[in-house]
Amino acid sequence: MATTTASLEGTVLEAAAHLYVWALKDIPQDLRDALRAARERETSVVGIRVLETIRRNVEIADEQRNLVCQDTGIAVFYCRVGEHFPLHPVGIQRALEAGTERATVEHPLRSNTVHALTRVHTGANVGYRVPIVHWQFVPGWDGLDVKCVPKGSGSENMSFLKMLVPADGVNGIKRFVLESIVEAGGKPCPPGIVGIGIGGSADYALHLAKEAIARPIGTRNPDPLVAELEDELYGLLNETGIGPMGLGGDVTVLQCHIEHADTHMTLNPVAVNYQCWAARRASAHIAPDGTVDYDREA
Repeated sequence: MATTTASLEGTVLEAAAHLYVWALKDIPQDLRDALRAARERETSVVGIRVLETIRRNVEIADEQRNLVCQDTGIAVFYCRVGEHFPLHPVGIQRALEAGTERATVEHPLRSNTVHALTRVHTGANVGYRVPIVHWQFVPGWDGLDVKCVPKGSGSENMSFLKMLVPADGVNGIKRFVLESIVEAGGKPCPPGIVGIGIGGSADYALHLAKEAIARPIGTRNPDPLVAELEDELYGLLNETGIGPMGLGGDVTVLQCHIEHADTHMTLNPVAVNYQCWAARRASAHIAPDGTVDYDREA
């Protein structure tokens, strides 16, 4: 039977609902491995106890099939849409919103969304321009990739932007990132992932920093100069001594990821977005016939 637009929208809706809950309950294997490696190299007694508590937290979530953290965050979706995918982006957006609402009501999940000024509750993790959806359109393809990255407020509050000037150079970037993480201290629940966005414009640098935290841990930017900076900052940030939960130790960050864009010759915007230790994400690949392949590690 041919796939109808309505049935395909329903498929995306179900996928969105599943991804939101799945991401909140089951952290990916690369994160589990990074937390285990952090425990092995941590020498601070307090840091070891914190990392053991995190490990037990994950075990209990697995055993009880429950949330890793009570903060269900804001649902952020990254969509790669093929040029020939049968469902229009308006239908995809509608399905993502309905899926987020369904997951919140049926699980049930804590609902966080409020009006930005009145602070009045706006719905089951939905509201004006929420969930947040980022789009990438792929020529000549007929599929849809959806990645859900629930982002809690504790780490999101520790976001930073600075409009550097070109004369600041790479050293200026390093200095700003280090100052940002030191200022954040234990507030974003370290050790986590530091996402850095460089270039573009002010708003796009922030977007790139958020995109960076959604990558599998330890992946490297394809540009060798940027990848070298990722490695250097990862080492520098772990030399700060902030440690797990800001209580001191060897492991302050699990990884440092950078996304970049070309920029104006008189600009050098740099943004930092922190992801807490519960770096949650889940992905689905949806074919034009409605077949869904859930991907734990993408």
